[in-house]
Amino acid sequence: MDDISHIIDTLNDAQRDAVTTEDQHALILAGAGSGKTKVLVHRIAWLTQVMGFSSYNILAVTFTNKAAAEMRGRIEALVGNQSQGLTMGTFHGIAYRLLRQHFQEAGLPQSFQILDSDDQKRVIKRLLKTMELDEQQWPHRQVQAFINGEKEEGRRPQHIDPGHNPFVKRMVQIYQAYEAQCKKAGLVDFAELLLRAHELWLKHPHLLAHYQSRFRHILVDEFQDTNTLQYAWLRVLAGATGKLFIVGDDDQSIYGWRGAKIENIRQFSQDFANVKTVRLEQNYRSTGTILKAANALIAHNQERMGKTLWSAGDDGNPIKIYEAFNDLDEAQYVCNQVNQWVKEGGERSDAAVLYRSNAQSRLIEQALLQAKIPYRVYGGLRFYDRAEVKDVLAYLRLILNRQDDAAFERIYNHPPRGIGAKTADMIRDIAKMEGVSLWNAMESLLEQGLTARAQTSLMSFKTLIESLEESGEGQELKDQTMQVISRSGLQLHFEKDTSEQGQSRLENLDELINATSVFKTPQSAIEDSLGDVAYASPLAEFLAQAALEAGEQQADKWESCVQLMTLHSAKGLEFPLVFMVGVEEGLFPSQQSTDDAYKLEEERRLAYVGITRAEKQLMITFANRRRMHGSEFYPQPSRFIKEIPNDCVDFVRLTGSARPSSGGQTSGWNETKLNDALAQQTGFALGDRVFHQKFGEGTVLATEGAGEHARIQVNFKAAGSKWLVVGFAKLERL
Repeated sequence: MDDISHIIDTLNDAQRDAVTTEDQHALILAGAGSGKTKVLVHRIAWLTQVMGFSSYNILAVTFTNKAAAEMRGRIEALVGNQSQGLTMGTFHGIAYRLLRQHFQEAGLPQSFQILDSDDQKRVIKRLLKTMELDEQQWPHRQVQAFINGEKEEGRRPQHIDPGHNPFVKRMVQIYQAYEAQCKKAGLVDFAELLLRAHELWLKHPHLLAHYQSRFRHILVDEFQDTNTLQYAWLRVLAGATGKLFIVGDDDQSIYGWRGAKIENIRQFSQDFANVKTVRLEQNYRSTGTILKAANALIAHNQERMGKTLWSAGDDGNPIKIYEAFNDLDEAQYVCNQVNQWVKEGGERSDAAVLYRSNAQSRLIEQALLQAKIPYRVYGGLRFYDRAEVKDVLAYLRLILNRQDDAAFERIYNHPPRGIGAKTADMIRDIAKMEGVSLWNAMESLLEQGLTARAQTSLMSFKTLIESLEESGEGQELKDQTMQVISRSGLQLHFEKDTSEQGQSRLENLDELINATSVFKTPQSAIEDSLGDVAYASPLAEFLAQAALEAGEQQADKWESCVQLMTLHSAKGLEFPLVFMVGVEEGLFPSQQSTDDAYKLEEERRLAYVGITRAEKQLMITFANRRRMHGSEFYPQPSRFIKEIPNDCVDFVRLTGSARPSSGGQTSGWNETKLNDALAQQTGFALGDRVFHQKFGEGTVLATEGAGEHARIQVNFKAAGSKWLVVGFAKLERL
């Protein structure tokens, strides 16, 4: 093998400075695309090849098994067999191995089993039933989040003071009962793994001393994503002798909603003495223009440790910012640009569409399907395959057809309404024995008589479906869908889940309402095999389309296809062509963050992550009109667009005579020339505030034509959007 100095020579100056750090603590602020994995791998090689440490003395901690496997492979390629003995893995994986090794000291049975998230949910649901707690009032997801959150803060039930809060008091009681159940069954959930490993060292100083002596150097990847317990675990293990080499980027801390504490990376230099800080700022991924935009954007965050990305490559193409007429036009633009990219020699797999909310994927998926462009939803399900969407569709299917057993099975007790497993089994038995549908079997069972509680629960479900059918007759499809979501209890059910996942489910329900509100029946007919025309209701047509779209398989793994994903899912990935869609106030940044400085900074970090996923070309889109909650809105372009320097962007407008605007708010580019031209044609410029005798005050959104016969679109505060002829409208400019 070549001398290690030859390998060090392949590093840039900052990377080399980090890798060759003396025997001390180090904080490596690694910007996006700056080679952090390379630094970690070469640091381990330097420790073993130059500083003389055994790989047995090194612990490397990552956040995913994939990252650990990649790092181990690169280390083996660099130093060969000398990496044997190295301990590497995720926080949870390493904690698991410790507990297996010291199960007795940890107070666990030798055969303890790990509970994954789904198993934990089932245990909690059974526990709530045993405690006779109404899951409508105590949703299992909320309980699960409470227990895991407390564990991640290092708190057992006895450490929590509920004060006079009856909600917290009950949660603590459930937490206590859950712990007792897990202890009895020998079960350990993910949060428990790390908490138990942390307590192992605190309760057994001789074990802690052993591991402190062994792990002289501790390397941690993605340090900005650590939570309270993970950082405490590392601090205890490092003690007075271990040296921490942490790699992270405060500008890419985007997981605060799931417990990550950005304060950890900021606090590190205060918690440890003699910390060497190295900034990795040379980016090997993106063009100079993309990096300039990212630097300018993130500079608006006040709480930063400071870092400026740069590239030795060329500036590349400007960032395209597309102002779409509406969300449909936005989706079509994405398709057109993907096709243009392929026409010019690119691959579909080069392209990624990033969005803030999962619900935004529906229109993009629909447009890609219509354009016959293969795609995959990265790390997620297609819109019509998502559980909450399928729940609503199942209600609609059963309303339409009582013989739909699959729909019945999905919703008879969802959300929970007191129909127990025993009653459900009786329904299935009758259906099998009499050869009837589950609905008909339920009706038979109601006639036979049940316990009062079972009878009430079943009758309540039957009445609900019949009432939804009756009230839905003559209703618009959108209103029918909204009524199902509300009266079924699904809305309330998901509102009780305050997690990011719960919010995402609610957004998907809203997007389903949007889908039904714009659905147009294709000729209101289906041709049967005889060529006759069989007219179907809008509901039947919509359900058929939803089923067909759900049935469209995602592209095969080996097929070149566009990648769709949330901005959170995109972290760690890179693509030659990146679309960031829906970059509008209230959507990105999200409405919940606009009045919270801390959350707003995390949203800006998320935008920074999105921008730095792009290697060659970045396209940002926003729409003048967007359908949300079944109604049309006129959003403003995101403040993040305005924070990108003018010389980094190429502003793309709609072609044609109608010129939509961003509601009069400047968006970081110069619109003076455009507005002057439009004002000459119509007498009004985009964004002008005007007054109409009948409709009141409004804002000019778009113009069409010239002279007295020109038309302008005005969004009135009270009357909504109106198209008016300039010569007759008698508008007064305010």
